[in-house]
Amino acid sequence: MAEFSEDLVGINEIAAMADVSRQAVANWRVRAPDFPQPVSELASGPIFRRSQIRAWLKRHKRKGKSMTHVISTINLKGGVAKTTTTVALAETFSANMGKRVLVIDLDPQTNATLMLIGEDKWFELNKKEQTLARLFKDAMDPNNRKFNLEATLQKRVSDVGAVRTVDLLPSSLDLIDVQDKLASAPAGKFYAANPIDLLWRAVKGKLEDYDLVIVDCPPNLGIITLNGLRISDGYIIPTIPDHLSTYGIPQIITRVRDFSEAISESIEPVGIVATKYQANSTVHNNVLKQLREDIELPDVMDTVIRQANSVAAAAEFQTYSRTLKQKYGSELAGQYDDLAREIWSALEA
Repeated sequence: MAEFSEDLVGINEIAAMADVSRQAVANWRVRAPDFPQPVSELASGPIFRRSQIRAWLKRHKRKGKSMTHVISTINLKGGVAKTTTTVALAETFSANMGKRVLVIDLDPQTNATLMLIGEDKWFELNKKEQTLARLFKDAMDPNNRKFNLEATLQKRVSDVGAVRTVDLLPSSLDLIDVQDKLASAPAGKFYAANPIDLLWRAVKGKLEDYDLVIVDCPPNLGIITLNGLRISDGYIIPTIPDHLSTYGIPQIITRVRDFSEAISESIEPVGIVATKYQANSTVHNNVLKQLREDIELPDVMDTVIRQANSVAAAAEFQTYSRTLKQKYGSELAGQYDDLAREIWSALEA
């Protein structure tokens, strides 16, 4: 039954994705030994899995058209600046690098949502059920579907004036209750309603509108997190370089690898991001050294995000426009710029 839950594309769709002619796609099939095999050969032509085609096009960057990168931010420990890193990266990619960014907030704490649109706007959306909680509620009550992607998608968010290309799919506190019930959601016709596919089914048609999609995952490895990983090509692990914050990293890596193999999709670690780093802390220096020397772990990003008092103010949405430096402080804004460029280089490579 797995075929029914997979988005399929034909030659015409592939040509549109890559901005080339049908003949170019036909040539790739003949000349490129690693071109994906079709799922089926129909009278109208071969059909392929969209995810495999996207991955292939990314590797080859056909006609110079950059494909969408989708990454998740995840850590099992709270308070490690996961959400701040997500939002700061999204804003930096937009303001400093001109990238089109979609932030998908899957964390029931809704911090990314509040940072990007403020509490008043969130209350309004939550009251109208225009959050991602409605998407997952629909799975449990398929005869009463209310999720509307266009109404839920918030465009041009952020209180940073130079950020003009960040959109948001907001979260809700209701996700706390929803997650426990998702495992028992109705399977649907032909058992096609896989609970890990819910987000993918909803947003798959929008992903190509962006250069980068960042999914802010809950601090667990439950079904909602798996929905985020399902659409992701990679993930980053923001962590304070101390023992408690890094304790769950091996579990994350193992679980994501097993999940990647189970769905036959590549989800690669982009890297570990050290956050709230204190240069005068022996513990921080020792743990950071251990992370970098451990060959079983993903690479640690060269850019380190230092502890800064300005982060608390950055988390509070302002009704007036400000700059990245005003929001995060000059030093931190520079570090996020370095990190964004380092991550982009890793993704492009």
